[in-house]
Amino acid sequence: MRKVLILVFLLFLSSISLGQSILINGAGATFPYPLYSRWFYEFEKETGIKINYQSVGSGAGIQQIKARTVDFGATDAPLSGKDQEESGLIMIPTVIGAVVMIYNLPNINNLVLTRDLIADIYLGKVKNWNDLKIKAVNKDLNLPNMPIIVARRSDGSGTTAVFTNFLSAVSSEWKEKVGAGTSVNWPVGIGGKGNEGVAGVVKNTIGTIGYVELAYAKQNNLPYAKIRNKFGNVVDATFETIKSSAAFFKIPDDFAVYIVDAPGRNSYPITGYTFLLIPKEQKDLEKGKALVKFVRWAYEKGDKYAEELLYVPLPDNVKKLALKKLDLLTYQGKKIVDLLK
Repeated sequence: MRKVLILVFLLFLSSISLGQSILINGAGATFPYPLYSRWFYEFEKETGIKINYQSVGSGAGIQQIKARTVDFGATDAPLSGKDQEESGLIMIPTVIGAVVMIYNLPNINNLVLTRDLIADIYLGKVKNWNDLKIKAVNKDLNLPNMPIIVARRSDGSGTTAVFTNFLSAVSSEWKEKVGAGTSVNWPVGIGGKGNEGVAGVVKNTIGTIGYVELAYAKQNNLPYAKIRNKFGNVVDATFETIKSSAAFFKIPDDFAVYIVDAPGRNSYPITGYTFLLIPKEQKDLEKGKALVKFVRWAYEKGDKYAEELLYVPLPDNVKKLALKKLDLLTYQGKKIVDLLK
């Protein structure tokens, strides 16, 4: 009898434990995926709250959160304040990252590109690696007589939105003929799905150039070009140059801003914020609480992991603005942050 009672008690405790487990589902941007993977792992270790994240691209993430098939979306392409309001969402920035130009040229490790050159390559106007325009800024390199194979995203992508906003900022021709967005009608190139897809195309194809978030270049041991910035200096994508770029832009209350082609001596020109999209009205109180806890945890304890992966943590003033946005999350008319107290 005693064994039976013990067994029943253990089953009861097990049912309580299972009932208290929380699973959050999210989907979206591949740009921050290396960092989010680490964050979600560390957050679960500390809190027991599991976050399942599908790295499917910003376009898909936006669609899924608007359809409410996930608990949060993730995007590097900021939604306008109007779109946020109409969709019943808040948009919370998480970190700042850089888009780099990776390439596959044997024995070439110190390539330099100008802003105009990048646009002309993606317009299909500069077609060969030993083009005089490339040689003019790489006089010490023995560039091959080889066609340039352009790699770009095939899916709806926040990385593409950042990159094409940069191209639109530096090239009036690109702005007029192609424009900016998560998906565009590319003049040239072969597609890869996700940052990982573009990295794979470049890694496996000699003569290619592509754009990816910095962590993907590091993880795949791919060289990436230094870029001559708006000031005229040749800069690498580093923690300092990404941070310098972001400092030149005022952050609006709705966070809808692109931070590309920054002025400044030390600014890397292709940078962007990445964001979480969270429904204002939460249908599940415990999930709502868990999302608030995660944002607070990321701001308080996530910076060291961001820096390890060469993402730049948000400035304190931006975090403060973002934390105020959490006041807009409600459950049955009550603020989630009040229900956490």
